[in-house]
Order: sequence, then C-alpha cells, then structure tokens
Amino acid sequence: MAVALAIDRFSPRGVDEEVARFAKELTASARPTSVTRAKAFLYAASRLAAFAGSVGLPLEAPVLLSPSVIERCCAPRVAAMSPATRRTLRSNLRAIARSVAPSGPQAPRLSRERAKTPYTRGQIAAYLALADAQPTESRRHRASALVCLGAGAGLVGADLKAVRGTDVLCRSGGVVVVVGAGRCPRAVPVLARYHDRLLAAARFAGNRLLIGGTSTSRRNVTTPLTASLAGGRDLERLDVQRLRSTWMSEVASMIGLRAFMDAAGICCSQRLGDLVSHLEEVEEARAVALLGGSS
Repeated sequence: MAVALAIDRFSPRGVDEEVARFAKELTASARPTSVTRAKAFLYAASRLAAFAGSVGLPLEAPVLLSPSVIERCCAPRVAAMSPATRRTLRSNLRAIARSVAPSGPQAPRLSRERAKTPYTRGQIAAYLALADAQPTESRRHRASALVCLGAGAGLVGADLKAVRGTDVLCRSGGVVVVVGAGRCPRAVPVLARYHDRLLAAARFAGNRLLIGGTSTSRRNVTTPLTASLAGGRDLERLDVQRLRSTWMSEVASMIGLRAFMDAAGICCSQRLGDLVSHLEEVEEARAVALLGGSS
C-alpha cells in the first residue's frame, strides 16, 4: 500500500507529465518491495524517459530497457553527475530491466567500485589539529565541522553542503544532524567524540551554512575549503569520501557487521538493501544509542 502510494504521488518539478507518467508505470511494473526502492526506481525511470525524449526514442519499455539505451542514458557526456550517482542510476535501470523484461538481453555485470580507505584515529586527530590551527575563527569552525560531519556522521555531497548550524540538535539522548535536502531526508546520529566540536561549530554558524557559503545550490562546497587550509604540510588534502568511509567503518564495527557477514557467508553487501527493506524502522532514540558511540 505504501509503495503504491509513493508511486502515485510521484510528481517531480520541471518534468514533463508524459515523462512522469511513464516513470510511474515502469516503476509499478518493476514491483519494488519498499518505498525507498520505489523512489530510486522512479528517479531512474524519469531520467531514462527524459533521455529518450531528448534523442527522439519512443517511451516504450522494450526499447528503453535495452542494455545499449541504458548505457547511452548513463554516459558521462549525457548525465552530468558524479561517477557514484551514475553507477547507481545504471544499477537501478538494470534492476528495472531484469524485473520488467527478464527474458530480454542482459547487460554484462558491472565492475565493483571500491570504497575509499578509512582514515585512522591518528590521522583524524591530525586533521582536527590542523582545523584548530587555522588563522580565523570562521575557518577553524568550518574545517572542524567538515571533519565532524564526515567522520562523525558520514555526510557527503548535497547532504553536507546544505547543513546549517540549526540542523545540529541535542535530542534522543545524543546529538543528531537533521538532513533535510537531497533524496534521502533523515536524522543522523553523530559519534560521541565529535559532539563538542560539532556543537561549537553549530553555535558559531547559527542559521548559516556550517561549511560556508550562502547558497545550497553551489556545485562544489568542500574543495575550496580543503584547498585553503593553512599548514599541515605533512598531511594530504582532506578527502570527504575517506571521511565517510571512516564513519561507515566505525559504525559497521560498532554494530558487529563483520561478524554478521562472516556468519552469513556474505562477502559483498549488494543484497543487504533488499534484506533491510523487510525490517522495521528503528526509532531515533534507539538509533542514537546504537550508532552514537561512547568514545
């Protein structure tokens, strides 16, 4: 019922009605098992339909779900997006194709994109020391917030650049960052050892953007900041994706993910999303207790 309602309510801004209708029909035909999966399929299907309109292809599933059309839709010169987003789009379109036309031609398996190497605690401490050594209070807080939001809450991209000081809240027994932008609004528990720094940066920023700037629509928020950090000649430029990997690695260790995957005989997490879609949602207070950490 919830999945059907999510599909029916799909009405993206700036998208032709025919494109939206096709996206709904194609997503319904793919029979997604969760609201999250349905939203991912709707986005992918609408991108495919918009591409079809731009090159004069008919809005017909057998035509658009062929491997060659999907690859053209996701080509770098066509889709102005990050490699990770392009890969997700391609994967979702292929999943739709497997569900809607299982007997049709199938594309070769995609090579797996490797996660960035997490930072060690010593490296994170060095970057925080570098943040403390910045020449102005504003830059000190912005650099500190970048490390805390990345390594302490796993934020990157649109989620990271839209966070304001007022989005960092003390509640549910810990500290959470409320992510209101992007395709996945949520409240993210912050690891405990980053609380004080992030709260200090949030108080300084107030209603302003934590990482700096005045617009959430700017394309690149972190490069100017990381490139301008003064000092730290023995440190490589701070990598936001490595900060996220650091957070993911620590949280995975806290919840015993390695033990679970070893016990289940799973060496790749490709199907974990499908399993999670069958689980009950976790209340915020429980999520904070589970993911907030204690050191």
